[in-house]
Amino acid sequence: MENVSNSLLPAFAQAPATIFTPTPKAAKRVLEFFTAQINNDHTRKAYVNATRRFSEWCAAHDISELAGVQPFHVAAFIKELQGQFSPPTVKQNLAALRMLFDWLVTGHVLDVNPAHAVRGPKYVVKKCKTPVLTSEEAHDLLGSIKIVKKKANSDGPELEKPDLLGLRDRALIGVMVYTFARVGAVLQMKVKDYFVQGRRSWIRLHEKNGKEHDVPCHHSLEKYLDEYIVAAGIGSDPDGPLFRTAAGKSGTLTRNPMWQQDAYRMIQRRVRAAGVKTKIGNHSFRATGITAYLKHPSSRLEVAQHLAGHESPRTTKLYDRRNDEISLDEVERIGI
Repeated sequence: MENVSNSLLPAFAQAPATIFTPTPKAAKRVLEFFTAQINNDHTRKAYVNATRRFSEWCAAHDISELAGVQPFHVAAFIKELQGQFSPPTVKQNLAALRMLFDWLVTGHVLDVNPAHAVRGPKYVVKKCKTPVLTSEEAHDLLGSIKIVKKKANSDGPELEKPDLLGLRDRALIGVMVYTFARVGAVLQMKVKDYFVQGRRSWIRLHEKNGKEHDVPCHHSLEKYLDEYIVAAGIGSDPDGPLFRTAAGKSGTLTRNPMWQQDAYRMIQRRVRAAGVKTKIGNHSFRATGITAYLKHPSSRLEVAQHLAGHESPRTTKLYDRRNDEISLDEVERIGI
């Protein structure tokens, strides 16, 4: 994209696929697609990589003109990818090409979208692969986190003081378990995103695409958050991050927000300390909470969908792992 100022491009898009930028008009249109049309950084990076991959494939097959790309070229490219990547990755590559070609068509750079009629591999997901905790494991994990620590006292018995990191970690895990929230949304929370409305405590989650999602607090979560905020003394800092990094090994907190890597490392430490054997990650608590809720006799899928902020109940069903326990019970019937 030599005809467009590089200062306008994301750092990873300094050298976009050349086949898509044969003219200044096309270059500008491509720039608009990757900046104005795609807001999510992860999606943008994946789509840039997909278009570069296709550009390299075209170069290897002596296809140098954008207008010369035909549906059978795209189909051949997708077929070749199926031998290299998983179906979801292949489908993502096809989606990236379809969207970019559509954008070029509506911008009058191309007459037709050569990827429009190309079909990707079939891939149906009935259950997410995210490891989940049983209700008992989640209970043990939360209960194992120490929220007080002892301090030596020369005048008598040891004194107890709040363990800020324990209170923070319990509250963070609690939010994910009791609200089915994504870790990214939880870590974006400000202190003011925990509030009282109608005599009930709520949290406000900032989801993808700028959506705000308000969820009422479970009584246990309310207790976790109240104790953490009071001990941390952050109630008077409404615009500050709710979950903050630790200042070295001092046991105090900074005003810097935690990152997902921080949350992952914390979770691994807490899981090991609790003796939980299940290998989990940040996303596991979303599936854990949804499964625990749906086990209740009066639970409703549409309520779980609303709490999780899913657009479709099919997405919520992916996190329902109740059948895992049924399958285990049936396997135990094998009388050998």
